[in-house]
Amino acid sequence: MAKTPVLTPQAEDFPRWYQDIVSKAELAENGPVRGTMVIRPYGYGLWERMQQDMDARIKETGTQNAYFPLLIPQSHLHKEAEHIEGFAPELAVVTHGGGKELEEPAVVRPTSEMIVNEYFAKWVQSYRDLPLLINQWANVVRWELRPRLFLRTTEFLWQEGHTAHATYEEARDFAARVHRHVYADFMENVLAMDLVLGRKTAHERFAGAINTLTLEGMMADGKALQMGTSHELGQNFARAFHTQYLSKEGKQELVWQTSWGSTTRMIGALVMMHGDDNGLRIPPRLAPTQVVVLAIKGDDAVLAKVHEIGDALRAAGIRVHVDDRTDTPFGRRAVDWELKGVPVRVEIGPRDLANGTAMLARRIPGGKEAIAVDRLAALLPTVLEEDQALLLKQARERRESRTAEVTTVDEAVEAATAGGWARIPWATLGEAGEAALAEHSVSVRCLVTEDGAVPDADDAPGNVAVVARAY
Repeated sequence: MAKTPVLTPQAEDFPRWYQDIVSKAELAENGPVRGTMVIRPYGYGLWERMQQDMDARIKETGTQNAYFPLLIPQSHLHKEAEHIEGFAPELAVVTHGGGKELEEPAVVRPTSEMIVNEYFAKWVQSYRDLPLLINQWANVVRWELRPRLFLRTTEFLWQEGHTAHATYEEARDFAARVHRHVYADFMENVLAMDLVLGRKTAHERFAGAINTLTLEGMMADGKALQMGTSHELGQNFARAFHTQYLSKEGKQELVWQTSWGSTTRMIGALVMMHGDDNGLRIPPRLAPTQVVVLAIKGDDAVLAKVHEIGDALRAAGIRVHVDDRTDTPFGRRAVDWELKGVPVRVEIGPRDLANGTAMLARRIPGGKEAIAVDRLAALLPTVLEEDQALLLKQARERRESRTAEVTTVDEAVEAATAGGWARIPWATLGEAGEAALAEHSVSVRCLVTEDGAVPDADDAPGNVAVVARAY
């Protein structure tokens, strides 16, 4: 009789496969209020690693961390009409506190442009106060009608950056710097994610922004997932909040602003871009545990050797966990570590000990081989880098092989509904074609140039629309 698979196969039911991994790899569970989630220690460990790396990159731009209130007076949101209109369906509003009805309802922040601008208007007085570069790590609430863990939840964790600049050019360049050198560099080089970088169409851009730069990734089922965005806000919020400065010439000028954010959605993307029917595959540069050393049996000599190997690998700069739980069957533990996507397993039993070898199991390419124990510390850093590169290569090859060049709306819809992406000239598609795509639950994910770069303007000649179904 065939063994029942641990996970629903991707090809059989991709959404169920995703839910199986999130649950069985102990990443997260549903919270008590619909749309909320409890992030379990293994999932939060991934978020912590993401946070640490991104925080360092954000600070390299000169940005400092701060914190702004969770509750925002409702009147603040009405100061920028386009912004409130964009978020109105998702707002959670507090009407009572301390057993009494509030004089003014408070909105649980869906994003912080409004509350940040109240304080930017106080802090910016002169050109000497610019640029003002602030980031916060926080939670936000957007009332989600169709929740899915990590991908769309009512409450999620993120970072949101907010900056004020003296000129349009400075703000534009800073938004582009975050887009490329904070987000894209991190996601490609740490998360091993293949991305398309582009700009959103007017219909898709952030409410209140004059331009939105996006990073789009193809998941294993061919759908697109927006990985992060960086917005040029122009002077819309500055005008609403009178955020202005005295220029060198002695004139009062409105500031130019940006905002940008990435979220715990990256964990969901990690599952869907790299996972397979055996579970997660965690990129080695991200993995909290890069190598797990497993004792096959509870032999004293074996237990001593696995700890010795663990110490040697730590000394080599590798993040190691020693699994000496020999009261739990080895097969069950091996499957569990495979499900959790730890890049490398080093397995030691009495026979391996006698031979001076260890069994090396590589999660990303698959396969096992016997390796001399005294070679492990020198070999594994190279193995981990090879597997990091392989994940990115596989993701890129999937996107390239499943992206069609098309010339009509019907062809674009056909490519997207078949589980892929399409590229179509924006001059051919236009806003009318974009609306026609939406009737089939297909959208323009971003605009790029013919050679795949980020265009300077929505209507630049030669722009290409990248079209897909999306999460």
